[in-house]
Amino acid sequence: MTDITALEPFRRLSETSHRLLAGGTVTHRFDAGRTIIEKGQDVSGAYFVLEGRLRVFSLLPGGKEATLYFIEPGETCVLALNSLFNDLLYPAWVQTDSDTRVAVIPGRVYRALFATEPDIQDLTVQTLSTLVFRLMAELDQVHGQTLEQRLAGLLLVRASGRGVVRLTQQEMASHIGTTREVVARLIGRLSARGLIQSGRGAVTLHDRHALSVLAGGQDG
Repeated sequence: MTDITALEPFRRLSETSHRLLAGGTVTHRFDAGRTIIEKGQDVSGAYFVLEGRLRVFSLLPGGKEATLYFIEPGETCVLALNSLFNDLLYPAWVQTDSDTRVAVIPGRVYRALFATEPDIQDLTVQTLSTLVFRLMAELDQVHGQTLEQRLAGLLLVRASGRGVVRLTQQEMASHIGTTREVVARLIGRLSARGLIQSGRGAVTLHDRHALSVLAGGQDG
């Protein structure tokens, strides 16, 4: 089972830093769909995903959710790092996207590692850089794609190896920034074209290539 010391940035730490890390890090397991950080919360440390995935999101006027970015295994949350370094409250919400294991390094421990370990310094800078590019990509998608294109892209990204997407229409709507009713109409349109088949709580992809063309804005 993966633990924090198995992640690349922590493999080359000094013996002193390894002892500091081992003495302070706590691992938690969360079920899918659980909100583990809320906006305005005092963040206790740096969060590293060991297994599963976390979704960071904000709320739009009217209560709609807008996904900011995902945190994959081996990654950490830059907003949490910013909060612990600058003594700020967390500015968004974090929810488990699947059953997830998270290692939490207390703020005092992470700051001590950052002060002495080049690998942790590099990790922190890279995390910030990656977030900037991810957010820019999200903005490009929001402003440059139709809802149908964004839905096609979401289905492709979230499909299993068998081509099954286990999201409700409300969850899809939250991801692409629209309403469940609009998603229902879009799914009906894609189903009528034979690209997908919709079932209760799941969508099966029938033509990934056509969906990819559509998501890329080349569909006529």
